[in-house]
Amino acid sequence: QVQLVESGGGSVQAGGSLRLSCAASRYTTSSCMGWFRQAPGKEREGVASIYIASGGGVTSYANSVRGRFTISQDNAKTTVYLQMNSLNPEDTAMYYCAAQLLSRRCPTLAQENYNYWGQGTQVTVSS
Repeated sequence: QVQLVESGGGSVQAGGSLRLSCAASRYTTSSCMGWFRQAPGKEREGVASIYIASGGGVTSYANSVRGRFTISQDNAKTTVYLQMNSLNPEDTAMYYCAAQLLSRRCPTLAQENYNYWGQGTQVTVSS
């Protein structure tokens, strides 16, 4: 089992930044970690993914966030971060962390590849 706890959400104005954290009870060098989001009335979508063994060198991003968001890891803390810059109201959503403990395909923004999910942290961006 893996427990994931997200933090760092909040309310910001357009153009602002937030850094989300996902503290995992464990992961391994074979793990794949991802960030997803779900806005009201919309399907959950993949935002970013990172292959732990790559040390941050192998990542994937949704087109809507590429160049603005950065996913990173701190193995000493078994924590994955999502740095979000140049936020706009369309980024408003509940953000979820997900883990694939023994990855078969990583990085990936496909939800079905992830076994474990956090409870989410809310991000609200006002114009």
